[in-house]
Amino acid sequence: MRSARQGTALFVPLWLVWLTAFGFVLIGLGSFGILDNNEGLYAEIPREMLASHDWRHWIIPHLNGLPYMEKPPLLYWLTALSFALFGESEWAARAVPAISSLSCVAMLLWFGRAVYRPQAGRLAALMFVSGIGVSAMSRVLMFDMLLTALLTAALMCAYRYASEGRVRFVRWSYAFLALALLAKGFVAPALFGLIIVGFTLVMHRPVKNSLRAFGKWFEPRALLIFFAIAVPWHLAASLTEPIFAWFYFINEHVLRFLGQREPHDYYAGAWWYYLPRMAIYLFPWSFLLLCLASPSQREADREEVGLQRFLWLAWLVPLAFHSISSAKANYYLVVVMPFAAFHLAVAIENRGFLPALRKAAPGLLIAILMVLLCIAGAMRAEEPGRTLMIAGLPSHRFLLWACGGMAALAFASAIAAWRATRIGVLAYLVLAIWTGIALSLALAAMEPLASTRQLAAYLQHELPGRTVYLYRNFEEKSSLPFYLKKTVAVIDTRSNDLFWGNRLRSNDILISADQFARRPADQPVAVVVMDKQLKDFRAAGFFSRFTREKRIGETTVFSN
Repeated sequence: MRSARQGTALFVPLWLVWLTAFGFVLIGLGSFGILDNNEGLYAEIPREMLASHDWRHWIIPHLNGLPYMEKPPLLYWLTALSFALFGESEWAARAVPAISSLSCVAMLLWFGRAVYRPQAGRLAALMFVSGIGVSAMSRVLMFDMLLTALLTAALMCAYRYASEGRVRFVRWSYAFLALALLAKGFVAPALFGLIIVGFTLVMHRPVKNSLRAFGKWFEPRALLIFFAIAVPWHLAASLTEPIFAWFYFINEHVLRFLGQREPHDYYAGAWWYYLPRMAIYLFPWSFLLLCLASPSQREADREEVGLQRFLWLAWLVPLAFHSISSAKANYYLVVVMPFAAFHLAVAIENRGFLPALRKAAPGLLIAILMVLLCIAGAMRAEEPGRTLMIAGLPSHRFLLWACGGMAALAFASAIAAWRATRIGVLAYLVLAIWTGIALSLALAAMEPLASTRQLAAYLQHELPGRTVYLYRNFEEKSSLPFYLKKTVAVIDTRSNDLFWGNRLRSNDILISADQFARRPADQPVAVVVMDKQLKDFRAAGFFSRFTREKRIGETTVFSN
């Protein structure tokens, strides 16, 4: 191994990396309500695990009282542990993705030191955690940040095993890979296998050498560790629920990838779907790609070539895999980010952390784009009707101020990057901070539209003792059971997430409009109806029994 490289043109302080990481991940972590749709689902499941006092709910998770087998249980188990230790709060619900994001920061620092690129590792960690997409995913309860942390750990250990040959690294790699499997299913070993096979092929030629090199990945104790972690839950789930094996292995993995899963509750897109989102996820740092036209200053020895090939595979393979898949979602992209950030940081370091004028180019381009957005926004008339107020300003005016402020800061950052050698590209951190503040203010203003925290408070304090029903759209008000601390019956359901649970279990949770109409008229109830369903709800035969209504956000509560 070469000695540590010296004389880099930029020094990234370790304290700045961790200050940035803690600031972007932890500040205000519990300041906004549990978001509807995905976050509401994934917060309610561990709450029900704890409330059920039934071990079977820890094997087959339940959502709103019905079996929910779409995902493996590691995120639920860890979140339930967080609830048991800290209470069922917003920040406790988001502790797992937050810790996962901070773990990625630590791993990027560790990997940077291991490959003799400590400054690149620090820059990568800073860019990763302050990128707009990663920052958002670090603060929302979803599977992808936990998957990202575990798969990143598995791949980093695998690279060290491939380059150094120490067996302990392959054993750690397989342990993390098994946990990644329990975090989000077989996408983890699929991506891991594709990357490792590709790396082995490009590093060992001819083919017969590659075949010999593959053999070392079948280390007996490493395989034993993997199966010891991965198999028990899959076996227990298959024994507990007879349909589990088909549903989980075929419907949720094979048919989802092919776009034939039932129900079809995911998005599709063209092969280039993720390319523009890559720029958004690492904003503002993604604009540094424009500065990499100059040649690298590093020598191309075998160690350098091996690292470069591994980094290319480590982020391009997941990007290609998800691009080919028929099921697409913005949050799938977070798994690409640790190695994409590290590769970008290495490329910047290889060019002496960029010539002076090149460092100013991203800021100038962002400033121009923001000015153009301001002009376009000023020329567009405000839409009539209800106006969302953000930080005391109408949303239209807030966006103008946000873009104008970004333009000014981008120009100032470009000057600082150009003139202040010790600051360099770190000047663009202020743009990430500005973006984070603007998004936080917008989310706080949108809370009544994006969470049921205020709605649940109204039901608990103003309408106590009433049985609460949702009309049709469970996912769009999925945080309501979490805040009410009980299952919520759904009238005339249109739910995809409760689809299979309803088919597997006879229940009185999902009821038809006719079943609701047959319930005693004097029973105290409250029905939550979204604006887009109001017309149908008012036309229903049972509407006349309601005497009160209260509007909260884009939802109306009807009660008798």
